Amino acid sequence: MSIHDSRVEAMDPVEFARLVKHTPDDELRQVMRGERRAEILDHLIGGMLSAFRPEVAGRTRAVVHWRIGDRPDGGVDTYQMVIADGVCTLSSRVDGQPQLTLNLAAADFVHLVTGNAHAVMLVMKGRLKTRGDLGLTARFPTFFAAPRP
Repeated sequence: MSIHDSRVEAMDPVEFARLVKHTPDDELRQVMRGERRAEILDHLIGGMLSAFRPEVAGRTRAVVHWRIGDRPDGGVDTYQMVIADGVCTLSSRVDGQPQLTLNLAAADFVHLVTGNAHAVMLVMKGRLKTRGDLGLTARFPTFFAAPRP
């Protein structure tokens, strides 16, 4: 099965994570610059809600902005995540002042949220840029249970 012709919305997170793991980087970058980009991003962003671990986030209150690059027009897709009172909400409407902003390429985002890349390694390689609260930056990845491919 190829990421080009798979029905992303019908896949469970582990199945999709395995597909990503076995997709060559060049092919994933190509897909994320193509017509399936919005479908894949929306599926993954939406899936983060079910992966949220309120018991780990605790009493954290934060606004996080995801800026996902490599759009075909050269722009970025931006999503706002609000964590408050043990609840995580997501929106493509970005209107809050972020405590943390995460900037990365679309393929790196896919690898990160499917458990095929680690945030610290992406930062060390310069592929994930963070701006904002350093404490939140360190804790943030633990708020989500990534699928294990």
